[in-house]
Amino acid sequence: MQITGAAALVTGGASGLGEATVRRLAAAGVDVTILDRNAELGEALAKELGGATKFVAADVTKPDEVAEAVALAGESNPLRIAVNCAGVGIAMRTIAKDGSPHDLDTFRFVIEINLIGTVNVLTQAASAISKTEPLADNERGVIVNTASIAAYDGQIGQLAYSASKGGVVGLTLPAARDLSAVGIRVVTIAPGTFDTPMLALLPQEARDALGAGIPFPKRLGNPAEFGELVHSIATISALNGEVIRLDGALRMPPK
Repeated sequence: MQITGAAALVTGGASGLGEATVRRLAAAGVDVTILDRNAELGEALAKELGGATKFVAADVTKPDEVAEAVALAGESNPLRIAVNCAGVGIAMRTIAKDGSPHDLDTFRFVIEINLIGTVNVLTQAASAISKTEPLADNERGVIVNTASIAAYDGQIGQLAYSASKGGVVGLTLPAARDLSAVGIRVVTIAPGTFDTPMLALLPQEARDALGAGIPFPKRLGNPAEFGELVHSIATISALNGEVIRLDGALRMPPK
């Protein structure tokens, strides 16, 4: 798909994998709208990149806020790309050491953002993209979701996180099949251990140990590599209905 001059919406775009995606798409001539709850970081990134890059403060779990963001993203050029990077993670075992059960409200919170938030953006973006003029092969656009290798290799304490990301993996193919009628592709990336702001809170020794555990390359993933994969997915029209592990061949141990 030709993406130069198209518009994109990137959730969680103010930092981490989302920020790297915003930078890569903007460099490719895409009009990017950053959706994030962190207005300070989002506005600073939009100002830095300039051009047609915009920021909107919104919560992916709120339908009205996402609808406004989708409309804003498609104001200047046809919306053809939506990338779901917004997400949260917690560590909580199925039962605690004292035998108490996993807190259900915490489980709902993770599912609400990582899974329901993804569905909210996916469906609303797809609705807008379906109304654009088709390109070659009657293609209208692509939606890229972010899962995690925890969907397959969930570790101790990742009950909620793995369940939410497993849901994103599971919806990829049916969404792609549903949207094939209107020329919209759906692809999910399942990243491994990446050098994001969350990991930056760890001591360097711990970060080095995480990187050394990856078969190859023996380092943490660079967010720019995630952004590059999003760019490739957007431009390669045959990529559809697939979940791509971006993990250096890592298979997570139990803990």
